[in-house]
Amino acid sequence: MKTLTEAGFAKKALSEVEGSFDVFKRIGSDWMLVTAGNEGSFNTMTASWGFAGIMWNKPCAVTVIRPQRYTKEFIDREETFTLSFYPEAYRKALGICGSKTGRDCDKPALAGLTPISAESSVAFEEAELVLVCRKLYAGTLGAEDILVKSIISEQYAAGDFHTAYIGEIIGVYTK
Repeated sequence: MKTLTEAGFAKKALSEVEGSFDVFKRIGSDWMLVTAGNEGSFNTMTASWGFAGIMWNKPCAVTVIRPQRYTKEFIDREETFTLSFYPEAYRKALGICGSKTGRDCDKPALAGLTPISAESSVAFEEAELVLVCRKLYAGTLGAEDILVKSIISEQYAAGDFHTAYIGEIIGVYTK
């Protein structure tokens, strides 16, 4: 498995990309892949919920994962995870990674994505931006803490509340 640099990525300071990173567009509209694991065993999933900012005086990104998602097993097990962002040409690949489970198939192969080593995690060669995150916090969103109760019926009718993961951004890589 190639490394990020072997795949053509350059490590950047967060300050070099923060002005050009529109979190609402990149996460909410364009989607991202959340990947956790290691070269021998990893999984990825498409996500369109999350955010980035400063927490505990550290640059952080937040992603949320439902309990039934296979990727949750990997992110719970590992110390790091990646968030990776793609050009529009990979929209179909992101759709595959969001609709298939890694329990039953090789999602990256099906989506035409090439896994690469991303520090102590995994990302994909086709990305244009990779954020390597070190887990700082994991906690389950609960009905008792959601103040607008219509969110519960609209988003959690099955009771499958997300786990929120706050990760310190420890590596930023661009092509």
